[in-house]
Amino acid sequence: MRLSWNEIRTRAAVFAQDWQDAHYEKGETQSFYDAFFNVFGIERRQVARFEENVKKLDNRTGFIDLFWPKVLIAEQKSAGRNLEKAAEQASEYFDALPDDQKPRFQLVCDFQNFELLDRDTRETIAFPLKDLPKHVEKFRFILGRQTQSFKDQDPVNIKAAELVGHLHDALYAANYRGHDLEVFLTRIVFCLFADDTGIFEPRDLFLNFLLERTREDGSDMGGWLAQLFQVLNTPESTRQSTLDEDLARFPYVNGGLFEGAVNIPAFNSDMRERLIDASRFNWAPISPAIFGSLFQSVMNAKERRAAGAHYTTEMNILKVIGPLFMDDLRAEFTRLKALKSGRKKRLHAFHDSLRDLTFFDPACGCGNFLIIAYRELRLLELEILHALHDSRQKELDAGAISKIDVDQFFGIEIGEFPARIAETALWMMDHIMNMRLSAEFGQVFLRIPLKRSPRIVHGDALEVDWEDVIPAKTCSFVLGNPPFVGKTYQTKEQKASMARVFANVKGGKLLDFVAAWFLKAAIYIKNSNTNCAFVSTNSITQGEQVSILWGHLLEHYGIIIRFAHQTFAWGSEARGKAAVHCIIIGFGTQDKEHKQIFEYETPTAEPEGVSAKTINPYLVDAPPVVVVKQRKPLSSLSPMKYGSKPADGGHLILTDGDKEQLVSAEPNAAKFLRRYIGSQDLINGGGRWCLWLNNAEPQELKPLSMVRDRIAKVREFRLASSDANTRKWAEYPSLFQTNRQPLAQYLAVPEVSSERRQYVPIGYLDSSTVASNKLYTVSGATLSDFALLTSAMHMAWMRSVTGRLKSDYQYSASLVYNTFPLPGQNGKPKDLSKLDPLAQAVLDARANHADATLADLYDPDLMPADLRRAHNALDRAVDKLYRRSGFQSERERVEHLFGLYEKMMAPLLAAKSKRRRAR
Repeated sequence: MRLSWNEIRTRAAVFAQDWQDAHYEKGETQSFYDAFFNVFGIERRQVARFEENVKKLDNRTGFIDLFWPKVLIAEQKSAGRNLEKAAEQASEYFDALPDDQKPRFQLVCDFQNFELLDRDTRETIAFPLKDLPKHVEKFRFILGRQTQSFKDQDPVNIKAAELVGHLHDALYAANYRGHDLEVFLTRIVFCLFADDTGIFEPRDLFLNFLLERTREDGSDMGGWLAQLFQVLNTPESTRQSTLDEDLARFPYVNGGLFEGAVNIPAFNSDMRERLIDASRFNWAPISPAIFGSLFQSVMNAKERRAAGAHYTTEMNILKVIGPLFMDDLRAEFTRLKALKSGRKKRLHAFHDSLRDLTFFDPACGCGNFLIIAYRELRLLELEILHALHDSRQKELDAGAISKIDVDQFFGIEIGEFPARIAETALWMMDHIMNMRLSAEFGQVFLRIPLKRSPRIVHGDALEVDWEDVIPAKTCSFVLGNPPFVGKTYQTKEQKASMARVFANVKGGKLLDFVAAWFLKAAIYIKNSNTNCAFVSTNSITQGEQVSILWGHLLEHYGIIIRFAHQTFAWGSEARGKAAVHCIIIGFGTQDKEHKQIFEYETPTAEPEGVSAKTINPYLVDAPPVVVVKQRKPLSSLSPMKYGSKPADGGHLILTDGDKEQLVSAEPNAAKFLRRYIGSQDLINGGGRWCLWLNNAEPQELKPLSMVRDRIAKVREFRLASSDANTRKWAEYPSLFQTNRQPLAQYLAVPEVSSERRQYVPIGYLDSSTVASNKLYTVSGATLSDFALLTSAMHMAWMRSVTGRLKSDYQYSASLVYNTFPLPGQNGKPKDLSKLDPLAQAVLDARANHADATLADLYDPDLMPADLRRAHNALDRAVDKLYRRSGFQSERERVEHLFGLYEKMMAPLLAAKSKRRRAR
């Protein structure tokens, strides 16, 4: 029997009248609580028991007056007794209970006074018996109707997933697997949730059914569950009149959740006990958004044990849906609420408009984004309803005033199991929000049986036509967190999908897997007003991927970036933090006047929102241009080249020990040995040696048997190579495959440098030192060249446009150096000679610490003061060459440089366009 709050309040008033003279603990406690539970239409014996024996922590035995595992502990005293002592006694009992039985609520009472404690929120409410009708809704937990607040990484979610995981493992071990297992567990999870949240009434209906009707050996459990699933899929009006009485108490659920037959597992006693353990757990605080992903992880027990369950935090999901739509909706609500005339009419229209919104996640997984989006919309709806209806109206038909429903949500998911979990979790969130609405507006509002469903398509989003899921013209927002897979790690099937999606995009095979969702979305929204927001690895806004992906999206689809989160640490694990660095990009084809960039001082810091006029693909407020690789500098800079590549299998390269051994045995080999420096050698000091045999005569090499042995091994290595060019160079085994060694002193730039450093360590090397192919070189570089390359301006450009190796900067001559805009106007570079003394000051400061490596000198925590001052002076001078007023931040530098780059590229693009038209 489902009672409205009005009926419950009436019953509470009768109860208060009937028990106004009660006062004796021992004689009247049991009758008192039997009557109290009846106020809610619940038979006390079905859920709670009297005089529960418990051994306290001091080993003394006590008796809890009334105990409902997981839910309520009550300590009753005679009228006028001290309730503070009663609360202390209840707390002692609470501490002594097993963790899986500890209740959330604690009640102490002396018949005439109530004190109720919520241990989760620490909220306490005290009132006399006569005021019970006023406060009776505080006991909504008796019906499983309490409202919930969810926390990221709440242990309750993890514990719930582990309990289901134990059941999964037992079933899987018994060879119950595949589709049947996935559907069965999905249905079981719904029953567990329904049992503690008011869908099944009374609370623990499912648990008691399992305990009382199934045998301890589990032999009949499968049969009972098969019957239960049928009952949950059958309307009450069409059920058989001879149906078992306990089964008949369960409601009709519908919604497709229990539709269709599946093979039911054959249980044993262990499996039965695992299901009952999961049923004893309190599922009321579970967050459907987080639990969906946690639950998915139980399908892989090895992963669960090794790393804990993975999920996306609600906080990070809000970073997507906030600027995508919720911020605008809340701003509009605030504006309408403040109107002095026409307020209600406009609010009603606004409320109606929420029903027309649709949401589509084409990589929805277990539905996290859709679930949180739905919750936030329902919370906004609650605020609208409070603004429209007098707070004293307690008997509104909640079902009639709520308009938002789960059929506004669409998704695609490649895995069948997470797709079904997404549907179930959306229904779970719907129920939670209905309970919230009921609590605030008086009527009990349940969407059981389920009449509307979300549309979650089981399929490959890169193969499915998104128009078949929901036409773009009727889709309001596309959102989600597509899979992160770099090009190196893509499977054969993923590479094939990428080839199809990017069939007409030059260089598409170099892109990360997530890029396919951006292109599919651009195609999808091209002729609509739909706006999108995706989470992505930051790789698609760095390096060569930018020109490939965003060049295509900007040119062919007119994509406009409307908001962006710059690089930050994304997601979490149940037992640790994820290390993935991500971005969020909100985009569409319609311009937005007030764009926003969220900046992070560090990847784990809180974001700071900054207004932007234009957001380019590098996620800065700058012209929407992409930096394209150039074979030579666009400016007057000297050419930058890679160092020399040995392609030798390591046989031409020697350690200090190898070198000493060789020279000791063959002294005449010394003349052919040169210092060999790569990125890490330059930064960390030390280095290796190489055999540099370019000018070696045959008669000089002939007596050097150890050198000849190394040469022979080079030939063998190259002949075995899969690369045709390397095999060709087997004809020249004494030489490096590529020789780009500068003939004069040169500037060396490491290919890879830590993201911690403010400056990439750059240094001069003598021409006798061979630069490896992990260094870039600028032959004959001047002090002015050094000044520009080591300046904050160049570092800002590098950080914005270069690629990354994990999180480290991967310097690129074609992307960073050759595209770097020099200071000047109308194509005329400024005189840079005034920078020479400042550059020399930096070199002199380094020389003051001759024993320190560049790694030490440029460690942000260890950088010497004199070197810091020299760099600061150089940075100020370089800044003023670009703009007389200088720059206050890296953001300002980057914005200015992109403006210069756009001007620098304009004539080149115009010429390219002219050639294209001529063809």
